[in-house]
Amino acid sequence: MTKIILIPDNIHSLFVKSKARQLGFDFCGIAKAVKLNDDARRLESWLTKGMHGSMHYMEKYFDQRVDPAVLVPGAKSVITLMLNYFPSVTQNPAAPKIAKYAYGKDYHEVIKEKLNQFLFELRENIGEINGRGFVDSAPVLERSWARRSGLGWIGKNGNLISRQSGSFFFIATLIVDIALQYDDVFAKDYCGTCRKCIDACPTDAILENKIVDGGKCISYFTIELKDQLIPSGMQGKFQDWMFGCDICQDVCPWNRFSKPHHEPAFTPIPEILDLSTSDWEEMTEEAFRKIFRHSPLKRAKFAGLQRNLKFIKGK
Repeated sequence: MTKIILIPDNIHSLFVKSKARQLGFDFCGIAKAVKLNDDARRLESWLTKGMHGSMHYMEKYFDQRVDPAVLVPGAKSVITLMLNYFPSVTQNPAAPKIAKYAYGKDYHEVIKEKLNQFLFELRENIGEINGRGFVDSAPVLERSWARRSGLGWIGKNGNLISRQSGSFFFIATLIVDIALQYDDVFAKDYCGTCRKCIDACPTDAILENKIVDGGKCISYFTIELKDQLIPSGMQGKFQDWMFGCDICQDVCPWNRFSKPHHEPAFTPIPEILDLSTSDWEEMTEEAFRKIFRHSPLKRAKFAGLQRNLKFIKGK
């Protein structure tokens, strides 16, 4: 009988994945911390073409985006974690549309707490570790790391897609300075000849070769384009999306495998599901701040949502 001997890297990796499950994450993969040279070239080209619109913050900290060792000196491993947010319920069909990720509590708050606990547990069980956790809060190419960690492929709509569960996931990364056992890169692309997301995008933001023109995306206009008017050329194209957009994910065939999440913090805020257009129009800023103080909607601010609402109504 062959005896299997686990070396420390294996033992630590098993602990990492076990702890990820305990903290509620749906998937966990591990990649070697290396400089993302190919991604760097693609990102530079994307920025040069101005596809980030007015999101000028994306031009900053370029080295941090492509080299984990800049964020965590001595980085050896990048742990990628995925958390399902697909809801079991949907909005009132007559309501202005809100992206599914924003139905519940702000995911930044939820996942950051999990990452802090994760790092604490790693230090308690493995020893002194230099590490940092990120969830949309620092310049990390999380989808590239997810693919390198074997969790899925990057679809034509720019989203990370899992064969088992689709793309309605938040992605977080934990960069640490210890060596772990690394998962195989997800090398295949299962989009094939499908063009559903490209053809469905009403603003033509999804181009060929997995390029998304961020400056044309409905999510960009309704969330990122702060204190500015939405271009008149986009009038009539938003299909009632007031905050974010799920069109390219809703039409993706792989999302037929999406299952409702089990994270209590993502339980929809009742008003998200029930408020009608007139309810939104009559809402005061004070009420907005009270109802959505822990919601992703606060990012667009009250004035931004009112602007969006007027735009989709053609005012």
